[in-house]
Amino acid sequence: MKKEKNILQWFNNELSNQELDDLKKSEDFKTLEKIKHYSSQLEAPKVDAQQALQQFKQRQLTKTKPKVIALNYKSFLKIAALLVVMLGGSYFLFFNNTESFSTQIAQNKTITLPDNSQVILNAKSKLSYNKKTWDKQRDLKLDGEAFFKVEKGQKFTVNTTAGLVQVLGTQFNVKERDNYFEVICYEGLVSVTHNNKTIKLPKGNGFKVTNGTIDLITNNTTTKPDWMQAESSFTNIALQEVIAELERQYNITIKATAVDTTQLFSGSFTHNNLNTALQSITIPLKISFKIEGQTVTFYNYGG
Repeated sequence: MKKEKNILQWFNNELSNQELDDLKKSEDFKTLEKIKHYSSQLEAPKVDAQQALQQFKQRQLTKTKPKVIALNYKSFLKIAALLVVMLGGSYFLFFNNTESFSTQIAQNKTITLPDNSQVILNAKSKLSYNKKTWDKQRDLKLDGEAFFKVEKGQKFTVNTTAGLVQVLGTQFNVKERDNYFEVICYEGLVSVTHNNKTIKLPKGNGFKVTNGTIDLITNNTTTKPDWMQAESSFTNIALQEVIAELERQYNITIKATAVDTTQLFSGSFTHNNLNTALQSITIPLKISFKIEGQTVTFYNYGG
């Protein structure tokens, strides 16, 4: 052991003169000299022991991170949008049971219901019902005006924001506009509920609410509403309501700030000729009008 220590010290030039003399006297000194010579030709890598230890500890503590694949954000949004469309389409295909209809300005539409009842929608109106429950419950929702020709069967209900109309089988017209609600029975018997009060309307009778004021209509001898014959008729109706109907039947805007729109009008106007329709309204009320493109202005004579 001592000899091996002396050899290592000799390789590192750390022996005293006496220790070196003793080593030279050994029988294998010549072999040791050769070993020392060749080992001196080999350059061992320089190692920082402290740094190596620190790196070893760090390697032990650091966990291998999983490989992360970057996701293209735009591609993700496209896929998400596609899924939304697919899910939305599936919802409307399998779960949405509402059947809806609507008309635009100057447009009428005839609708045949599942029980063969017929509805004719006037201009700017909407109608909807649940096709899944129709066989058990003939309920519809109306926003606007429509004429109903109902086949006999279970109770037939028309819901509006102004009131409820119920029949078993008959013909009637319902009009629900801003601050105006009207029901006229043309055949059979109609039940109308407004503000929790119910009234029965036989053929030729009607129920009208204008700005909260209720009026009953009697002795109506017509068989269908005039609007189905391309006319709109009024009996003691405020000019503002007549103007609103004009705008629904013609693609126009009417400015009437210079006239009294609360004055009452009785008469009718055609849906086929704007100039004739305007004359039918303005001449009885002694007012004038001028047309500029799609805008019509009402003014008093001499204005």
